[in-house]
Amino acid sequence: MRVEVRNNNVDKAMRILKKKLLQENVFNELRNKEFFESKGTKRRREKNAAIRRHKREAAKMLVERGF
Repeated sequence: MRVEVRNNNVDKAMRILKKKLLQENVFNELRNKEFFESKGTKRRREKNAAIRRHKREAAKMLVERGF
């Protein structure tokens, strides 16, 4: 990843770098890999996330379409 520093404005370059890292989920990946997570735990976490995501989408559809 590359960020250019223009007019010696390092603060702006740092903000741009942080924004790019957030968009690529680098921070979330680092947090997840900080400690070992067994396959079963990972599968449960991902399944629960999928359930939450589905419920959120269903609620949104209910509001938008009425069914």
